[in-house]
Amino acid sequence: MAKNTPITNPLVKDRFLRVNDVLAVFPVSRATWWAGVAEGRYPKGIKLSPRTTAWRASEIEALIDRLSTEAQA
Repeated sequence: MAKNTPITNPLVKDRFLRVNDVLAVFPVSRATWWAGVAEGRYPKGIKLSPRTTAWRASEIEALIDRLSTEAQA
């Protein structure tokens, strides 16, 4: 995904984000991200191939919204 490109795109209902795209909008280390996925804190990815995992943009947006709401409470 190009820099400064919003996650949502009016032409695509829900797009897939690779780990680098996720980390561009959710600033944690790669190791922290994968540990969070394994522990269930972050959404489980979708295996596109044996070495490729992607996440739905809507799930990442929901994660950010949930964590923002929790931080404000």
